[in-house]
Amino acid sequence: MVSATKSRTAKGKAPLKIIRGYDSAMRFLFSQTDYEKMRRVRYNTDTFNLDRMRLLLKKLNNPHQKIQTVHIAGTKGKGSTATMLAAMLQACGHNVGLYVSPHICDIRERITINGQKIPRTELTKLIAKSAPHIEKMTKDKPTFFEIMTAIAFTYFNDRGVDIAIIETGLGGRLDSTNVLEPAVCGITSISMDHTHQLGNNIADIAKEKAGILKKDIPVVSVSQDPAAKRVLLKVAKETKTKISFTGDDIEFSYRVESSRRDGCHTRVCLTTPSSRFEHLPVPLLGEHQAVNCGLALALLDQLKKQGFDITDEKAIEGLSGVQLPGRMEMIRKDPQILVDGAHNAASIQALLRGVGQHIPYDSMVMIFGCAADKDVTGMMQQIATGADKVIFTKAANCPRMAEPKDLAEVYSEMSDGRVAQVTETLAEALEIAHSAVSREDIICITGSFYLVGEAKKTVPPQ
Repeated sequence: MVSATKSRTAKGKAPLKIIRGYDSAMRFLFSQTDYEKMRRVRYNTDTFNLDRMRLLLKKLNNPHQKIQTVHIAGTKGKGSTATMLAAMLQACGHNVGLYVSPHICDIRERITINGQKIPRTELTKLIAKSAPHIEKMTKDKPTFFEIMTAIAFTYFNDRGVDIAIIETGLGGRLDSTNVLEPAVCGITSISMDHTHQLGNNIADIAKEKAGILKKDIPVVSVSQDPAAKRVLLKVAKETKTKISFTGDDIEFSYRVESSRRDGCHTRVCLTTPSSRFEHLPVPLLGEHQAVNCGLALALLDQLKKQGFDITDEKAIEGLSGVQLPGRMEMIRKDPQILVDGAHNAASIQALLRGVGQHIPYDSMVMIFGCAADKDVTGMMQQIATGADKVIFTKAANCPRMAEPKDLAEVYSEMSDGRVAQVTETLAEALEIAHSAVSREDIICITGSFYLVGEAKKTVPPQ
C-alpha cells in the first residue's frame, strides 16, 4: 500500500494527509490521541469534549441524527447485551448495526452490520473522508475513539440500517457516543472500574453512567447495587424519564441447570404485558450472562412497544446462535486454554464462578495482566480465591498495562504471602503454564481484552 502523503496547501496552512489504501488509513487513525492506551487520562470536558464530537459529526452531515439507535452503558456486560440484542433484531429481519469496543484481534470488529465487519475498503474510504476535517480541527483535534464513533455512525447511515446498537466507551456522561437521541437506553451492571476517571465509589460511577439518560427516552437496567440504584432513580427523576429494573419492575428470573444433552447451562424467564419469554437457554456461559440476556430481552420488548416489527419466535432463534469472542472462550482443548476479557473485580468473580459451573478441571493456572488504572486490589482478592497458580504478565504494545512485578506484590499481600510467577511477555507465561498443567487442568488468560487478543493470535489452533 502507498503511505499517507501530504498535499500542497496555501502558504501558512498545515498540509493535509492523503489516505491511499488501508495501511495508510490505519497509520493515520492510530496516530491520533488514543486514551484507551494511556496510563492516566484526566476525565474532564477538555479531554472528553462532546462539543468537539458534535463539530466532527456536523462536518460529516450529522449521520447520528439520521439513524435509530439503542444506547447501552454500564461497567460490565455491555458488549454481551448489545450483541444478543443485535442478533435478535437481525433474526426478525432488521438491518442491524453494532458498535462495540475494544476490539480483540481486528479493529473492524468494532463496527458491524448483521454480524459482518466493516469491509477494509469502506473503513479506508470513511477515514479518508474524515481526515481533511480532522486535520483542520487544529485547536482541538478529535481522538481515536471519537473518530471511530463518527465513522460508525456514518457507515450505519450510509448503509441504511434500521437500527444501530451502540455501546459506550468510558462512563456515559462525557462519552463520545452520548450525542445520540436513542429509542431506548440500557444500563448493565455497575461496579468498580476506571476509578481514576469515574470515581472511587459505586454512587459516583453510577452518576457517570446515568449521564446517558435523556428526557422521555425509556431506560431499562439490570438489578443494581443499592447505591447505584438510588443514583439511577434520582437521575431518571431529574431527566423526567422512566427507568425499569429487571427482577423488580420487570418480571425476570434465571436458574442454572444441567441436562445430558446441554450439560450445565443457564435459562431465563422474562415477562411483560407485551412479551413472554419462558426458560430460554442463554447462549453465553456464566450466570452473569443470564442477567445480560434478561436486559437484552427487556430492551427488545421496549422496541416492540415502539412499533418495531419483532416476532418472539424469530428473536429466540436469533438469540440461540449468539457467539462472542473473548468471553469464556475456549481457544484450545489440549491443554484447555480459556480466554476472558474480565477487567474488574466483579468480572473476575463472575468468570471464576462461571468456569466452576461449566468447565470440569483439576487445577487452574491463571495468566493475568491488566491496565494500571484498574481496581488491582479488588481483582487480586478474587484471583486469590480461585486460581491454583498465577503468572503475571502484560500485553505487548499497550502502555497502559500494569507492571507484572507490581501485580505480584499486591497479590502476595491479598493471598497471605502466596508466590506468583512474573514474566514480561505472554509467550513466556504460556511456556511456564504449559509445563505446569496436565490434560485435566485449565489455563485461564484474563484481565484485559488486549491480553486476550494477543492470546488468540499467539496460541496455535488445534
